[in-house]
Amino acid sequence: MAWIYLISAGLFEIGWPVGLKISQQSGTRLIGILLAAFFMLISGFLLWLAQKQIPIGTSYAIWTGIGAAGTFIVGVLFYGDPASLGRYLGVILIIAGVITLKLTH
Repeated sequence: MAWIYLISAGLFEIGWPVGLKISQQSGTRLIGILLAAFFMLISGFLLWLAQKQIPIGTSYAIWTGIGAAGTFIVGVLFYGDPASLGRYLGVILIIAGVITLKLTH
């Protein structure tokens, strides 16, 4: 169950940078900040649950890796963030690191 908590925490981790992005415009500032805070709370709580059974270094690295890779993908797909071979390679390396941490746990 701890791994489900951790993967879920990583997916919720994607939500708070998106909320902060939404808050950049004055008309959506409050809703963006509230979304970011909501996703931070849920993500942090799920990480806390996961760390009851998964070592802190492993759980934190996987949590941030899922969040970083997921936020990159959301940025490219929905916000016009730059996408290049090098940036995709970087995300692939993050994902490979996350998989390696899981397999060697």
